[in-house]
Amino acid sequence: MKIGTLLRQLRKEKGFTQKQLADYLGLSERAYQHYESDTREPPLSNAVKLADFFDVSLDYLVGRSQHPAVIDDKILQGAGIV
Repeated sequence: MKIGTLLRQLRKEKGFTQKQLADYLGLSERAYQHYESDTREPPLSNAVKLADFFDVSLDYLVGRSQHPAVIDDKILQGAGIV
């Protein structure tokens, strides 16, 4: 799934408007609309903010994972991975 499609889906699931997300990122509404329409990709700094906002991993947001969960370092330590 492309990042724009996923951003639109996450935004609608959480009940936010494009304007609200644009304000959160410090962008114009039109600039944010470019993200959702896949005409522009968000820079890394905004992608991180969006992943944090939606409480999903950055890998999920950019299509590298099908699992939205954010894996906390404490979970990895408890599993003996870190």
